[in-house]
Amino acid sequence: MDRILIEALSVDTVIGVYDWERSIQQSLSLDLVLATDIRSAAATDDLRLTLDYAAICQRIQQFADAHQFALVETFAERLAECLRTEFPITWLRLTVRKPGAVANVVSVGLEITRGNLPEATQEISA
Repeated sequence: MDRILIEALSVDTVIGVYDWERSIQQSLSLDLVLATDIRSAAATDDLRLTLDYAAICQRIQQFADAHQFALVETFAERLAECLRTEFPITWLRLTVRKPGAVANVVSVGLEITRGNLPEATQEISA
């Protein structure tokens, strides 16, 4: 199973538990590792046979524009569900960082994994 990387994607959204956060947009930084089989795309040089990075990034921004969550955890979980439903992704690792959320910290955030990797690739997923 091959992995496509999207690193440090910045999206603006309304997110946070405090009243003042509900009235502004804040930036989140996302890292994604997306498992899919790229062999057909590589053999044919056909974008339709792989994950389209631009389409995925555009969908993530549309998702961020359309939703407002209190928790980064909810944002991550729902985004993972959305991406796995709309794109041929068998497994993903999503890291969401919220810069400046806590004083004296560059960012806070979380990492989730969803889906299943074939056995041969599980040992390198850690």
